Amino acid sequence: MNNVIDFINTRRDQYLEELKAFLAIPSISALPEHAADTRRCAEWCADEMRRIGLQNVRLIDTPGNPVVYGDWMGAEGAPTILFYGHYDVQPVDPLDLWQSPPFEATVRDGEIYARGAADDKGQVFMHFKAIEAHMKQNGRLPVNIKIILEGEEEVGSANLDNFIKANQEQLKADVVVISDSGMFARGVPSICYGLRGLVYFQIDLRGSKSDLHSGSFGGAVVNPNTALASLLAQMKDRSGRIRLPGFYDDVRELTQEERDQWKRLPFNEKQYARELGAPKLFGETGYSTLERTWARPTFEVNGLLGGFTGEGAKTVIPAVAMAKVSMRLVPNQDPDKIAQLFEAYVKKIAPRSVEVKVTRMHGGKAWMTEFNNPFVQAAGRAIEKGFGKEPVFTREGGSIPVVATFSEILGLPSVLFGVGLPDENAHAPNEKLDLGNFHGGVIASAYLYDEIAGIGR
Repeated sequence: MNNVIDFINTRRDQYLEELKAFLAIPSISALPEHAADTRRCAEWCADEMRRIGLQNVRLIDTPGNPVVYGDWMGAEGAPTILFYGHYDVQPVDPLDLWQSPPFEATVRDGEIYARGAADDKGQVFMHFKAIEAHMKQNGRLPVNIKIILEGEEEVGSANLDNFIKANQEQLKADVVVISDSGMFARGVPSICYGLRGLVYFQIDLRGSKSDLHSGSFGGAVVNPNTALASLLAQMKDRSGRIRLPGFYDDVRELTQEERDQWKRLPFNEKQYARELGAPKLFGETGYSTLERTWARPTFEVNGLLGGFTGEGAKTVIPAVAMAKVSMRLVPNQDPDKIAQLFEAYVKKIAPRSVEVKVTRMHGGKAWMTEFNNPFVQAAGRAIEKGFGKEPVFTREGGSIPVVATFSEILGLPSVLFGVGLPDENAHAPNEKLDLGNFHGGVIASAYLYDEIAGIGR
């Protein structure tokens, strides 16, 4: 491994310039006007994969954006890694909050600022560089590897499950590696062994065929804004507990061992609140902040729209009101079951004086593995070699629905091998990636392939 690590250490500046080129492509999957850019980004990934020595590289079309595939299968008898990442990124609005253009990567104080820097281009790219180092120095990898990169993760991965089902033979492997997660804190490398699931809805209420004058019609009809506010207020009680009947029936409870381990993590709730700019933290009574964000289900209102929102005053009763809402789920909760409970509850509590439409948008199951499995432990050793510190084992509040898909369809364990930081503004203005963590991640990824190869020996 020494020659591989030396190769990586002498190319920091080169990697930075190459990463900037990747980040410059505005592959925003949510916006149709960027469809050509998103495909261009897929082609960029394919070109880079060919350049670093991967074989059978191609774009595989789906009803949406293409999947980029490539492999190297020359390590006879060694395990096979299936690496998953995504090349699409979130929209950049509000643009005026960015300190530098979101697709002109800028380095400030040891961090690179650009949309996609942390989520997920920077973390995909560190694997490209680790593969390249092995191939350039040794002419081979210590393991077999298959790579799939999708272009729709940020819009719910609508076509990925079908792609995996249709290509089960091609995607056979021993373990999935995903670098789309983070460290617990700066200087505290981590291995994540659990993710929350998700269900996402749009609620539309209609009270009349058009907006109405609030003087002429106020008191005669229900205001959809008021009805929507009342409906949303009935989703939680004052202790933060979700009111949907049956919502908690299947929740996998925290073990005492987990609770004890998490109490030992370097986490300060007051500092956390200050960093968020929150006057006070709030959540389900009886659980710590880490427990609530990693291992308890939630209900959140993600967006509201209704009535007049411009400058000045307009006395109007809106015809319609809309909310986008999501629920984060934990192991053993089934998204379809929760969705049905939610739909039934909304229809029960909505007033009869409005028309109600509930649209299920997307979702995915929670995922959890045991942190003593050999692949997770191999990842822990690789992280320690890359960062010089033994990692902590954590869960993550976010969702990567494909992790559960890999388990259910391909029967594969997954390793979440991320280097992002909690303050790196993924999905927000001024997204960034710590360049020290990026470089450590390249080294750790190179070690990861060697550590996983050892499992097969």
